[in-house]
Amino acid sequence: MHAAPLATDAVATLPSGAARLLVSGLTVRYGTEPALEAVDLRLEAGSICALVGLNGAGKSTLFRALMGFLAPSAGAMGIDGLPVGQAQRRQWVAYVPQDDQVPWDFPLRVWDVVMMGRYGRMNLLRWPSASDRQAVREALRRVELAELQERPIGALSGGQRKRALLARAIAQQGRLLLLDEPFTGVDRRSERLIIDQLRELRQAGATVLIATHDLDAIPGFCDQVVLLNRRVLASGATAAVFTQANLLRTFGAPAGLER
Repeated sequence: MHAAPLATDAVATLPSGAARLLVSGLTVRYGTEPALEAVDLRLEAGSICALVGLNGAGKSTLFRALMGFLAPSAGAMGIDGLPVGQAQRRQWVAYVPQDDQVPWDFPLRVWDVVMMGRYGRMNLLRWPSASDRQAVREALRRVELAELQERPIGALSGGQRKRALLARAIAQQGRLLLLDEPFTGVDRRSERLIIDQLRELRQAGATVLIATHDLDAIPGFCDQVVLLNRRVLASGATAAVFTQANLLRTFGAPAGLER
């Protein structure tokens, strides 16, 4: 189900061009249960932000709202000054899902999966142009899967599959990238390659929001951190927010990091 359009007055509260991603007072409910309550979030262009919280804290709900799959009960979301629905139609939002959300037994080649990132730019017949094919070749090269492009996607290792999904997002050429647990079940080489690509995307002006439980990796490549438990517990520069005290507030138990 796609989200209902945001009210005009809600969209008007989002300053045009003020931030790549601006979320204001976002509340999402499943029935009467609040999954997100009054969430405020601001990400500038060319930044990487880690979204950290317990399972059930609302990370995936936030992603689904930003993808237009959930209608908020209150609040507003803007991407480069446009409502989420308009940004989606312009292919500004790219998504890398968790492994368990992907039917890996579907008979598709790696090339076909990455080409899906170009579908929104094609005509109704989905006949790829020369620029579509070039974008896919470049994305595969960047994640070091060019030699495996004819292989069935289900035959890849866990790290290779995640790199293929990242290649799909790269081929889409979105302005905002959402990554849901990209390091789960991947090898060290794939993790390093994914982080390197996220840094390159940041350098090119993309904005990255990454939900992750890999706390050790966060200080090395994330500019900002948002600690979430239905509400935003803390948000800001990594050095200021990613502290042992804040992690204790978020997880309720020692997180194994001395900060």
